[in-house]
Amino acid sequence: MTFLIATAIGYLLGSIPFGLLLTRAAGIDIRKIGSGNIGATNVLRTGNRWMAAATLLLDAGKGAAAVLVARYFLAGEVASTAADMIVYGAGVGAFFGHVFPVWLGFKGGKGVATYIGVLLGLNWIAGLVFCGVWLLIAVTRRFSSLAALTAAAMAPLFAYGLAASEQSALYLAAACALMTIVLYVKHWPNIRRLIDGTEPKIGADGPRAT
Repeated sequence: MTFLIATAIGYLLGSIPFGLLLTRAAGIDIRKIGSGNIGATNVLRTGNRWMAAATLLLDAGKGAAAVLVARYFLAGEVASTAADMIVYGAGVGAFFGHVFPVWLGFKGGKGVATYIGVLLGLNWIAGLVFCGVWLLIAVTRRFSSLAALTAAAMAPLFAYGLAASEQSALYLAAACALMTIVLYVKHWPNIRRLIDGTEPKIGADGPRAT
């Protein structure tokens, strides 16, 4: 029951559409700009870098918050195995909440920032490695989508290697693998454009860029 409560709380936190709320406050409907995505990359296409940065931080923050709430308020009085399941359930719930928010007809963002936040909450070293891989690919190849896909593909591997115990390693790798699969599904249009050579680079405009 505690696992279900933690997952539900994580989902509700993750489903807060910060990109949409911030752009609406500025008199903009982000769903009518660029890809229509509510994430930070599309918010950047409004020309407001501060608003995009705020979206990025808030989307990551809600993922981390879900993990921390579950860890300190729900998992503290149970056995370690159950505690791990509760915490990881909250994190994955937050990710799914962002990607499939009930308030927006289950049409949310692609989950990169929230993935990072969840990973930072679960294992901050693994989260920093994810950010490092993303930054390396983004700087060298200038494709935001490729950076996210590469970091997400590697996440289950380095998460497993960096976990404190074998049990935690299995749970963390499984959580990352599940989020990576969903992230790849959400990035399928980007993958096709990368293959076709039509994916816009970072800083380029384009109505289909994501």
